[in-house]
Amino acid sequence: MQLATWNVNSLGVRLPQLLDWLKAHPVEALVLQETKLTDDKFPQAEIEAAGYHVVFHGQKTYNGVALLSRSPATDVVRNIPGFADQQARVIAGTVNGIRVIGGYFPNGQAPDSDKFVYKMGWLTALREWVRGQLAAHPELVLMGDYNIAPDDRDVYDPVAWAGQIHCTDEERTHFQQLLGLGLSDAFRLFDQPPKIWSWWDYRNLAFRKNQGLRIDHILVSQALVPSVQSCEVDKPTRKNERPSDHAPVLVTLSR
Repeated sequence: MQLATWNVNSLGVRLPQLLDWLKAHPVEALVLQETKLTDDKFPQAEIEAAGYHVVFHGQKTYNGVALLSRSPATDVVRNIPGFADQQARVIAGTVNGIRVIGGYFPNGQAPDSDKFVYKMGWLTALREWVRGQLAAHPELVLMGDYNIAPDDRDVYDPVAWAGQIHCTDEERTHFQQLLGLGLSDAFRLFDQPPKIWSWWDYRNLAFRKNQGLRIDHILVSQALVPSVQSCEVDKPTRKNERPSDHAPVLVTLSR
C-alpha cells in the first residue's frame, strides 16, 4: 500500500498532471494541498473517473486541501476542530483502517509577522488535536506541506537560511513536538542520499541547481512504523512542463 502527499499549487492548472500521475502511481490515498479552488469548482467527476473517491475543503485563490482514496474515506473532518479558521488547511478521513490527516501548514511569511503568530497558534492547535486522534486511531499518518525544514540537512544552504521562515527554532520545535506525540518521520526511517528536497523555488534556476528544501513530510504513528518499507520524493514530477514547485512524497507500507 502506498500513501502520498503533493502540494499541487493550483489544481486548476495541474489537474492533467495529477491524473497522469495517478495512472503511474496508483496510490491507496493521496492528500493534496493548495488546490486553490472553491468546492463548487472542484473537479470531482474527473477524479472519480480516474478511480478515486475524493473529499475536499477549498476556498477561492488560496489554500485548499483534498483527500483522494481508492475506497471511501469515513469519519471525514475539515480543518482543526475547535480552532476558528477561515483558511482551508486540513482534511482527514479513515481509509482502510488508517487515519489519514492531510495538512497545508501555514507559511508564516516572516518570524516577526502576524502570519507567524498565526502559524504558531495553528501548530499548537494541530498538535493537541492530533494527540486525541492518535488515542482514537493508533494507525495514523499525518502528511502534507509542513512549511518546516526540520533540521539543517533539509536545507540546501543552512547558513543562508538560518533563522529564516521554515527554519526558525520555533518552527522546528513544533515539528519535534509532533514527533513527541509518538510519530516518526517516515523519510528518516531510512538512510537517504544527501540533498533530497521536496520544494524548489521557481526563481533563480533553483531546481536546475538543486537548491531546495525538504518541507513536505509524512509522519507515521508507532503502530505503523514496522510496516514502513520506503519513503521517497518523486523528484521527476518537478520536471513537468508548468510544474508545481513541490514534488510528491510517497510512503510504502507492507499491507
